[in-house]
Parts: sequence; C-alpha cells; structure tokens
Amino acid sequence: MTSVDNADQPRSPASRGVLAKHPLTSFFVIAYAVSWLIEVPIVLSATGVLPFTLPRPVITIGIVAATFGPTVSALIMTGLTEGKVGIGRLLRRYVQWRAGLRWYLFVLLGIPAIVILGAIVVPGALASFQPLIVPLLVGYPLAFATTFLLGGPLGEEPGWRGFALPRLQGRNGPLVGSLILGVLWAFWHLPLFWSGVWTPPTAPNIVMFVVMITALTIIMTWVFNHVNGSLLIMMLTHASFNTFANKVEAPLFPAPILNEYGLLPVLIGFTVTAIVLIIATRGRLGYKSSRPEQVEQAGSQGMQRR
Repeated sequence: MTSVDNADQPRSPASRGVLAKHPLTSFFVIAYAVSWLIEVPIVLSATGVLPFTLPRPVITIGIVAATFGPTVSALIMTGLTEGKVGIGRLLRRYVQWRAGLRWYLFVLLGIPAIVILGAIVVPGALASFQPLIVPLLVGYPLAFATTFLLGGPLGEEPGWRGFALPRLQGRNGPLVGSLILGVLWAFWHLPLFWSGVWTPPTAPNIVMFVVMITALTIIMTWVFNHVNGSLLIMMLTHASFNTFANKVEAPLFPAPILNEYGLLPVLIGFTVTAIVLIIATRGRLGYKSSRPEQVEQAGSQGMQRR
C-alpha cells in the first residue's frame, strides 16, 4: 500500500487525473464548493442582495444540507483514490465504537467541563450564574441527538477527520496538520456569519472563532489518535461541543460580556487545553505511525498511541 505521505500521487489507472493527483487540495475545494453553493444564496437573501427573502424553513434545510459538503467531498475523493475498498473502510469508521471508557467520558463530560472552566474565568460570568441545571439536563439528550444528526457532526466529520486529517498528519505531522485543518475548517464556516442565524459577523467574533476552532482541532486530533481514528468518537466530540456551548453554557452564564462575546468561554477553555496537550505530548498529539499501511488506514487500525 501507499502511505499518506505520498497521498498526492495517483494510486491506480482508474484514479489518474487532476483530482486524484492532488487529493487534499481537491477535497477542500469540493467541500467548500458544495457547502458554499448552498449557503451563498442564503447570505445574499439575508443581506438584501436578492430581491426576495428565503423562507425560514428553506434557510434551515439549506444550512443543514450544507454541513454535508465535507462528507460528499470525502466520498468522492476516497472513491477516486482508494476505490470501493476505501469507501467501505471510511463507512465502517462511522460505527467504530471500541475505545476506552475514558475517551467517552472525556468527550461527553470533559469537553463540557472545559467550556465551564473557560466561562468561570471570564469577569462577571460566575456572578451571573443561573441555576437552570435540571431543565437543561432534561432537554439535553434530545438537543444532543438533534445536533449530532443535523448540526454538523454527521455531515462534517467524515470529511475533516475521516479524509483530511490522516493525510495532513502523514504529510505535515500532527501539529502542523492540525493547524492547517483548523484554519480551513474555520474559514469553511464564513458564509454562516452573514446568514442571519449565526454569530454576528464582527471582526472580534471571526478572529475568536478561527482561533477557537483551531484549538478544538488540536484537541480532536489528540482524541482521534487515541481512538484509532473512530469517526463515531469524532462525531460525538463535535456534538458535545456544539450542544453544550449553544444549549447549556449560554443560559447558565448570561453575563453581559458573554452576550456580546459568546465565544470567549470556549476560546479560553480550548486554547488553554490545546497548549497543555502540545506541551505534554511535545507536539505529537498521540500520533505515531510505524508502518505505511497504518497511516493509510488511519481510523481502522492505523493510529498508534503515544
């Protein structure tokens, strides 16, 4: 087999062509194109450029559909570079559930704890605490399931962590690969800032979002490398962050500063955690490949832990 270090080389006669010769570049171009082709009309409608306003249900359906751009791209590029065998391997990672209990605990409890710790250090946040824990917990499972299916994890992770991360790690190393993926993942969200249903498109919000997503990517790479590339765990991590930050953290800490800069808690929590992981692992983030085929099959049996 060919290692991911050579991922920009064609693998077979069937995969010859511009896309297969440059799989990473092609993956990101297709992922952006699919998602932005859906989101740009929504933005043009919301900003008054179009002479009509799209109905709210159409906007909601469009935004949900756009989250599957990375998955569409991953399936196309995996088919071109690895054929049906590669697609089957990618799909099996959706249900790859075997991982230590500590990783499920980190994903489901650790990620929320990081967000809470990030919130309580923001001036005025702790004093604004609202004890709404019971009603929030009652609705949390449904919110989590909805977010998992429709809020990004299911549509994005097969692309970002299923296709791109193993190749970026193999070519650039885990830290640099994570930085590249984090920035590209963050900028993929850009149209949403002007969609009318997301964080206001101020310069501080955009900068905080890019830094926060990059820090989260480093954390997710560390988890990815310890759960043998399980996409299920990656989707759960993504859903845990999205659900807790949006549905729990904001109601618990309605401080004025957080109403204006709602990304501060996750920015602080994830950035500090990412720095600690970089120092503790010396930038390896749990990644160590010993055989070429291990790198190529990252996710099924391809990642070794440090």
